[in-house]
This record gives sequence, C-alpha cells and structure tokens, in this order.
Amino acid sequence: MAKTVKLTDDGLKKLKDELEHLKTVGRADIAEKIKVARGYGDLSENSEYDEAKNEQAKIEARIVEIEAMLKNVEIISDVKGAAKSVVVGVTVKVYDAEYDEESEYRIVGSTEADPRAGKISDESPVGKALMGKKVGDEVIVEAPGGEFKLKIVGISKK
Repeated sequence: MAKTVKLTDDGLKKLKDELEHLKTVGRADIAEKIKVARGYGDLSENSEYDEAKNEQAKIEARIVEIEAMLKNVEIISDVKGAAKSVVVGVTVKVYDAEYDEESEYRIVGSTEADPRAGKISDESPVGKALMGKKVGDEVIVEAPGGEFKLKIVGISKK
C-alpha cells in the first residue's frame, strides 16, 4: 500500500500548482528544446539533444511522483483553539539548554518540510520526538549526530 502523504491546505495547493506548471509550461519548454536540438543534426553526437531528453525524463518522473502523492493525500486541517499537544500543523517553541537558545518549528508532513524556513517533518528526528508532547515536556532527540535534549516552551496554531 502506498504511503499516506500529509499536507496542509497550502501544501496541497503548491503541489497542484507545481503539477499544472510541469504539465503545461514544463512540457512545452522541453518540447521546444528537443525540437531545436534536433535541428543541430546527428543525434548520436548531439549533447543538447541528450540534455533535453534527460530534462524531459526528469519532468515526466516528477509529474508521476506528484500524481502518486495526490492519490494518497491526507489533508491536515488547521488546529482549532489552543493546541494542547504537538500534532502536525502546530508551531512549537523549544528551548535547548546546551546551547541556551530557543527555536521555533512548524510541524508539517514530509513533502512540505523546509528546515531553513522553520518547517520540519513529523517524521524527522526532532518532529518524531516532539509529536504528542505538551508544554513543559522535555524530549530526547535521537539525531544522526547524537542525542540532544529539548524542552517544549510553547505550542501555537499559527
């Protein structure tokens, strides 16, 4: 059975927009590149043609991947009221005593994860450790670089 893909409404919209873009603009652009590259002559020694065909394969693979994800989507509704525990869709503020710093993370499904933007997956080491916990709880995160401890100082639905 295919894995369920957890998405927020925003994440679903972005995925659908990307699919539409690839099917229209992406396919048209690559078809034009292939047409131009064919005009350069002998295809056996034509690097532009090879490159265009590789790009076409990547676009088609991404289209298939997105379509498969959309067949197994679980929409994560926005959390209503005060969030009492960490679930997908909330923002969690944590304190790291070792480095004496606070960080804030929005817990999202794996396809929406963007650590640089503060969005972490519920399947990531930090996300897994935080799931189901409450304000005041301390969690031990088992990361590839070793274990570390975080204390949950806030949970919000923003």
